[in-house]
Amino acid sequence: MTNIVGMAPDAADHSPRPQTLLLMLLGDFVLDRDVCVFSGSVIETLARLGISEHASRSTLTRMAGRDLLRRQRHGRRMYFGLTARSTAILRDGRTRIWETGAVNDRWDGSWTLLCFSLPEAWQRQRHDLRAQLGWSGFGPLQGGLWIAPGEVPARDIVTSLGLEAHARVFRARADDLTDLAAMISDAYDLAEVAARYQGFLARWEAAPAAADPLAARLRLIAEWLGAIRRDPRLPVEHLPAGWPAVGAQKLFRELELAYADPARAAAAALLDLRPVEPAG
Repeated sequence: MTNIVGMAPDAADHSPRPQTLLLMLLGDFVLDRDVCVFSGSVIETLARLGISEHASRSTLTRMAGRDLLRRQRHGRRMYFGLTARSTAILRDGRTRIWETGAVNDRWDGSWTLLCFSLPEAWQRQRHDLRAQLGWSGFGPLQGGLWIAPGEVPARDIVTSLGLEAHARVFRARADDLTDLAAMISDAYDLAEVAARYQGFLARWEAAPAAADPLAARLRLIAEWLGAIRRDPRLPVEHLPAGWPAVGAQKLFRELELAYADPARAAAAALLDLRPVEPAG
């Protein structure tokens, strides 16, 4: 499974981290274009978001050290491009933002069930499995039984952790006697999920007109991904009335569309891009 590295929830002020914002920049203007970007362009762009030159340089260095960026020199200038790892991360994020969305109004009525039993001493394995399950939309129903709406590649999760012998995966539909709303409430912290969307709405509904559409767009997308990244996309018909993801997604799409063209124009003038050179 591909985790969106560096896109974990940020500090209490909800300001995205430099790495998150840089990934948003790369996802918008570098991903799938076979180009790399001059480090000075990155520093100048992140400065528009209030990030210091020192913090930007440190972020570039750390990401290169974690195989998230590759270096490419041209004369005295250093350019940075995507690696296979960061490409997979950004494609995953793109799918969640632009294709999957936050509102599950086309649920097929099925559930993926995963049950597991691990030795008591396997605390690390249990933590890793639960983290991956939560990332993939699962919630704990009872004991070692976790559920997720729709078809989820749960076998890939247990295989990646080497736990095939300790887990079983099923697809099922709930019987008419099952109170789905109550089951969902038992398995998921709906208040926590709703709070992320309510926070997004509170910050962006009252946002003034963007003086810098490029900076606004990068921050908007970063904050939206922070809101949806741990949303299990539960069937909206079984969620409380007025579920805030509906209004939050509408607002995100309206703002993203408003920022898109002026942000691209600003990026075209600001970013120094060069074709990726073959390794060797």
